[in-house]
Amino acid sequence: MAEQYQVSGGSAAEISASIESGVLQGFWVAGSSLPSVRVLAGSLHVSPATVAKAYQELRQRGVIETEGRRGTRVRSRPAVAVRRSGLHTPIPPGLRDLSTGEPDLSLLPPLMPALAAAAAVRKPPQGYASAVTMPELVDAARPRLHAEGIPVGDAEIIVTSGALDSIERVFNAHLRPGDTVAIEDPGWAALIDLLAALGLRAAPVAVDEHGPDPDALAAALRSGARAVVVTVRAQNPTGAAVGAERARRLRELLSDHPGVLVVEDDHAAELAERPPHCIGPVTGSWAFVRSASKPFGPDLRIAVLAGDETTVARVAGRMRIGMGWVSTVLQRILLWLWRDPETTALVDRAAETYGARRRALRAALRAQGVEAYGDTGINVWVPVPDETHAVAGLRDRGYAVAPGAIFRLDSPPGIRITISTLATEEAPALARAVASVIHPATLAPPMR
Repeated sequence: MAEQYQVSGGSAAEISASIESGVLQGFWVAGSSLPSVRVLAGSLHVSPATVAKAYQELRQRGVIETEGRRGTRVRSRPAVAVRRSGLHTPIPPGLRDLSTGEPDLSLLPPLMPALAAAAAVRKPPQGYASAVTMPELVDAARPRLHAEGIPVGDAEIIVTSGALDSIERVFNAHLRPGDTVAIEDPGWAALIDLLAALGLRAAPVAVDEHGPDPDALAAALRSGARAVVVTVRAQNPTGAAVGAERARRLRELLSDHPGVLVVEDDHAAELAERPPHCIGPVTGSWAFVRSASKPFGPDLRIAVLAGDETTVARVAGRMRIGMGWVSTVLQRILLWLWRDPETTALVDRAAETYGARRRALRAALRAQGVEAYGDTGINVWVPVPDETHAVAGLRDRGYAVAPGAIFRLDSPPGIRITISTLATEEAPALARAVASVIHPATLAPPMR
């Protein structure tokens, strides 16, 4: 049990509230283990059924998760704001932090010129009735997406507050608690936690370097999946990218399931080194999401959402009831960034830099006999026999990486290494460290 924090309560509601308070106050960080049902029941002098019900309530709210022998633990992104120490265990001083999944801040284009340009636009202030997705942004987005082969000719287009916001709104437009969503495994940790918070069930779909495995997706659809999420490129955490042949096979498969919602995530957008191969629109409900956060900066909370008329209309209608719209100031900033040739050159240069860093690490790992994946994006996925041993061993050697457990449902163990800030000359030393914790007995000679 968390040090200096004792769970209290005599009913399931009181116990779940006490545990949630412990998470909120930071006594339990992401991944922290909770006591077993019987242990906690004994310490609180209640029945195991009462504690089991409390845990069930917390799982349904997306605060905790239970994974068989691994027991019960706090989710990687619990659906409750943490006040004290944040969601994650802090990285000790002196470690090379390769765990974040974030872009290199030094490679991001400056936003102040875009902000100044947006502020200089001589237009009347937007009121509640007039503020919507800017037609100029839609007019710029449509040919931009179409030029990359994304079928948005007749699609509706609006803007939302980022990729995950788009996906959540699309889910809410079509799904209900208890519905099953087919997602990539390993896959985006935030999406796994979002499903839990919405009361949706996750059906894991195995991923290889070409994207979701068609046979695994077929099994998920047979099991009743009502929606599927596909990352078209720079898949997090594996770096997979859907190729033309894989897209064709997935399209063919989904054509037999017209009632399934298909969501395509293109979070890497302009940073990806290869064009996206879309699957939709192939069913009655389809959405394509492109975020601006990776190429232009995590603080630019805006994404383009394209899709069928019903899906987009439902999302837009629900936004009007709640947040209303994405600030037209942000929209003008994105429009300026798209149109600015210097910004385009900076983003292209960042994509090339990430590609060089990713390839350098994969080559160095191969030289050490270590299997690694990552054809696109800013992450490299390394299968390992034991995640805890690998993560701890790399910490001892001066590196912080992300444990694969937060990205996995049924897939084998692995670690995610974010290469965004990893200079190419650092790759050999890191590869030797990885090899030493995976198979020290067969460690290849040091690279020169």
